[in-house]
Amino acid sequence: MQTSLSCLQQKNIRKSLDKISSLSIKILPIYWAFLTYMLLRPGVENKEYWFMFSGIDKVLHLSIFAALGCIFMSAFPRVRFYYFIQIMLIYAFLTEILQDAMKMGRSSETFDIVADVIGCLIGYFFYKAVSKRFS
Repeated sequence: MQTSLSCLQQKNIRKSLDKISSLSIKILPIYWAFLTYMLLRPGVENKEYWFMFSGIDKVLHLSIFAALGCIFMSAFPRVRFYYFIQIMLIYAFLTEILQDAMKMGRSSETFDIVADVIGCLIGYFFYKAVSKRFS
């Protein structure tokens, strides 16, 4: 009895993971396009708010790329780490190069790329830990 219940639970978990994957495939291009727009739009002078601090842009880079990495892995769970990191590195470098080349009030920063890569790795390993926990 215990074994059949376990198999039933595993089937339900797999169905749920498949549903999340199919939803992520739909969300990924929208999120990626929005992220590209936000990273490449003309720079504006930010007002000072109570929650702002030095380095908040690095925290934002880290979090938005962690979300990107997690959504990407959820959409394509069988992709190898090698390909995942190549895609994310190319995207991070390309957005930083384009920010500088477009001359629209933004500049390229090395620490933004570092934050992007760390964020992608956090998203990747978060997805792997969650999927391992529920598989």
